[in-house]
Amino acid sequence: MVAPTVISRADHAISRQRIDPDALKVLYRLRKFNHTAYLVGGGVRDLLLDRRPKDFDIGTSAHPHEVKRIFRNCWIIGRRFRLAHVKFGNKTIEVATFRRQVSPDAAPAHAAASRGPERDAPPSVTRGGRRARPPIRRDNTFGTPEEDAFRRDFTINGLFYDIDTFAVIDYVGGMADLRRRLIRCIGDPDERFVEDPVRMLRAVAFAARLDFRLHGPVREGIARQRAEIKNASPARLVEELYKLLRSGVAARIFKRLSRTGLLRHIAPEVNRPRSTALWRSLEALDAYRGRFDAVPDTLSNAILLGSLVAPVQEIDLTPPRRDPGGTSSRVALGDLPVARRDVEHLRQVLSLQPLLRDPDLPPRRIRGILARASLPDALTWLEIHGEDPETLARWQDLAAHGVQAPRRRRRRRGRRRSRRAPAAE
Repeated sequence: MVAPTVISRADHAISRQRIDPDALKVLYRLRKFNHTAYLVGGGVRDLLLDRRPKDFDIGTSAHPHEVKRIFRNCWIIGRRFRLAHVKFGNKTIEVATFRRQVSPDAAPAHAAASRGPERDAPPSVTRGGRRARPPIRRDNTFGTPEEDAFRRDFTINGLFYDIDTFAVIDYVGGMADLRRRLIRCIGDPDERFVEDPVRMLRAVAFAARLDFRLHGPVREGIARQRAEIKNASPARLVEELYKLLRSGVAARIFKRLSRTGLLRHIAPEVNRPRSTALWRSLEALDAYRGRFDAVPDTLSNAILLGSLVAPVQEIDLTPPRRDPGGTSSRVALGDLPVARRDVEHLRQVLSLQPLLRDPDLPPRRIRGILARASLPDALTWLEIHGEDPETLARWQDLAAHGVQAPRRRRRRRGRRRSRRAPAAE
């Protein structure tokens, strides 16, 4: 049992006024039903750094089925890790039960003992010619707040905020590392990176995003274990890369990924540390994200993917022979599966660029371009990477108001002389 460091309200900068009111409702209601409930993770970290949190996640002693009973607007998600999502309109407050780290051999027994009433996974048998899904081993290894703190990745993400006392609870030394601006692993870095290689990616991303330093053992652990990144789920790596490209500091992150050697194991095709075109492209993407930081991110995967690969790869712009689906070989990102639909959408966006810059297009061709589903993203690409604001303004005006067809003048017709039969003599 480790006694936590408790930082009183007078010694930290978190105010309830900066916490989402719906997150406060969830915290107070869980406390009303005698459950421990803390604001946890990145939300606490960002508030302490005077940054605006993207999410307000909650950790609690209540099991998922108990959270479901308390909140009618709650849905239980996940098959391996059961989470409660409490919905407020389009907003979701994620509520997770405190968990503990267990060895792989002990996980099934702990999970069976700690999960609440829930449906069992369907057996892996063939029914009516269709194979049912195999059982999923659940890892609902519920524990205490202390155990939950020690299973997290980095010390700065292991802090809790207590709504009752307004104190920050620190089991892992996260407050000291925030002051030192340091990314430190909870536990042995080599072990944590082998357990989950994506943690190396997250460590570099946090350091770049927050302008922190990597703790020496973390930096050395990445140097030893960076080849392990190939053992991570390819689909998860693609998802993480898209998150990094949306971050608003993509250029800084990818430069650090290149320096640590991670990028050459993830996507050697874009590991071009001396490519000014690549860094200029990512900086343009970051500048665009910075201008719209206060609004929801609407950038498509095609725009993000193109910003990363177009400066260093020649993309085939010929139309595909078959309908898009599955993965594509037009864009290379190591062994990562790039969705064919994203690559096809990128091809359409790039194919439109020379047409948008052509000032002599006839009205019929302009109307055809305005009808294309890829035009909004093509204009976004032009806004991010183009250098012709007049062309952008012209097409934005055309997209808003359309193009008027030339008025056809009706031909005036003279009176026809009536043809009368000649009078009889």
